[in-house]
Amino acid sequence: MTIRELPVETRLIQIAEESAELSQAALKLIRAMHGDTPITQDEATAHLIEEIADVSVCMTALHDVAPMCDVCEVISKKAERWEVRLNGEE
Repeated sequence: MTIRELPVETRLIQIAEESAELSQAALKLIRAMHGDTPITQDEATAHLIEEIADVSVCMTALHDVAPMCDVCEVISKKAERWEVRLNGEE
């Protein structure tokens, strides 16, 4: 069996769980940057990278639900919007 043969619901559950773990890893890195946690910034960064990879694998597994070409199109629009906002052009 391949990842893409798993039921869609199973894959959606997995990306939800991995996304929550990514959020926690980002917060842990912020705490590490401020010295508010016993782990080092390097350890927290490694954990963040691991969680980004996990989410990326899940995104690939959901290609039939959310094709990457569609995702990339939305990413492009959102990145452009960020740039406009950061430059105060709204």
